[in-house]
Amino acid sequence: MSAHQADAPSRERVIAAGSKPMPAILKPLSLAAALVGIAIFVYGVMTGNNRAWHAFQVNWLFFTTFSSAAVMFVAVQRITTARWSRGVIRFFEGYVAFLPVAFLGLLVLLFFGRDHAYPWWTELSMLKHEKQLWLSHRFFAVRDAAVFAVILGIQLWYVWTSVRLDVGITPEAGAGWAAGLRARMRAGFGEERRELHSTHSLQGKLAVFMALIFGFGWCVIAWDQSMSLDPYFFSTMYGWLEFMGGWLVALMTLAALVRFYRSHLEAEDLITEAHYHDLGKLCFAFTAFWGYLAFSQFLVIWYGNVVEETHFFTLRLTHAWKNWTLAAAVFAFALPFFGLLSVKAKLYSPVMLFFAACSFIGIWLVRYVEVYPSVYGVSFNAPFHFWEAGIFLGFLGAWGFCYTSFMDAFPKFRVLLLTSPYRDEVQIPVDPRTMEPLPAHE
Repeated sequence: MSAHQADAPSRERVIAAGSKPMPAILKPLSLAAALVGIAIFVYGVMTGNNRAWHAFQVNWLFFTTFSSAAVMFVAVQRITTARWSRGVIRFFEGYVAFLPVAFLGLLVLLFFGRDHAYPWWTELSMLKHEKQLWLSHRFFAVRDAAVFAVILGIQLWYVWTSVRLDVGITPEAGAGWAAGLRARMRAGFGEERRELHSTHSLQGKLAVFMALIFGFGWCVIAWDQSMSLDPYFFSTMYGWLEFMGGWLVALMTLAALVRFYRSHLEAEDLITEAHYHDLGKLCFAFTAFWGYLAFSQFLVIWYGNVVEETHFFTLRLTHAWKNWTLAAAVFAFALPFFGLLSVKAKLYSPVMLFFAACSFIGIWLVRYVEVYPSVYGVSFNAPFHFWEAGIFLGFLGAWGFCYTSFMDAFPKFRVLLLTSPYRDEVQIPVDPRTMEPLPAHE
C-alpha cells in the first residue's frame, strides 16, 4: 500500500492541524512591503519615470502567471481525479487570492500606463495593417480586460466550490473579514455525500472549461502584454512559454510551501515525504518541459533565419542583455534540471529549496529579458536598480498579504476529501441527483 492510500486521518485531527493561524509576522511584513512598493511606483509615475511602468509590467506578468497557473494545476487534479495531492492542494488554492489584485493591476496598465508601458501605443500607424487592427487601442484594452476577467471568474468560482465543501463540515473559525463568505458557503449546505458528488460533478465541468480558457486566454495576454512590446516579432510558441513559466514557478513555490506547512502545522502525518517526492518529480519534469519549449522556439527561429524573427534573439544575446539572458537560462533550466535528477535532491529540503529559488529567480529574469530589451533596444547598461527592486518588493508584499489572508480565513486542508468515508466514491462518477453510478458512456 502506498503512502497516499493509507487509512484516512480523523476529521478532528485534520481540523486541529489546519486551525493554527499563519505566523503573525507575515501579514504586517507583507503589507509593509506592499506599501513601500506602491509608494515607489506612485513616485515614479508622478515624476514621469517610465522605468516604474516597465518594472510594474515585468512583475505583473511574473506574479500573475504563476498565481493563475497554480489554480489551473488544482483543476488538473480534478480532471485526473488525483488522490495524491489531497493533503497539499489547498496551499495552491490560496494563490487565487492575488488574482483580483492582479486584475486591478491590469486595468492600471491598460487605462493609465498605456502611453508608457507599450512602445507602439503612439506609433500604431507605422505598423502593418493587420497589426494595426490587432493592436487598435480600444480592441486591445477591451480584449485583455475581458479575457483576464473570464479567467479570474472561473478560477474564483472553482476555488469557491472547493473551499465550500470544507467550510460546510467544519466549525466556524478563521479571520473575521471572511465571516460573511463562510456564512454564504454554509447556507444551503446539504448532506455530506450528496454535496461531495454534486460539487465533484460541477468541478469536472469547470475544470475542463478552465483548461481551455486558461490556455487560450494566457496566449492572448502573453501576446499583448509581452510579445507586442516588440511589434515586429511574432512566435506561435510565445504564449506557451509564458504560462508554462508560471506553471513551473507555481510548482517550485508549492514544493517550498509544503515544507513550511509541515513544520508550522506540525502535520508530519498529513504532509509526508511522498508529497515531497511527487512535487520534486513534477518540478523536474516541468523544468525539462519549459526548457524544451524555450529551446524549440530558439531553434526554429535560428535555422529559419528570418530577420523578422532573429532580431528578437540577436538583441537579447548581445551587449548588455547577453549576461541577463544567459543567467535566465542557467537559473530557470540548467541548475534545477541537473540538480533535481536524483531522488535525494527532491527529498532533502535545503537542496530542493535552493533549486526552487533558482527557478523563481530564473523565470523572473525571463520576464525581465522579455520586456526590457524590447523597450530599451540596444543598450550597454541594462536598467536594473531602485525601480525594479522596489516594485518587485511591492508585488511580493501584495502577493504575500493576499495569500496569508486567504489561508487564515479558510480551512488549510481539504478536510472532506481527506476524512470523508465517501471520499473515494468520486473515482467512479455518479449522478448527484440519484446517487447511482453513471453508465460508462456518460
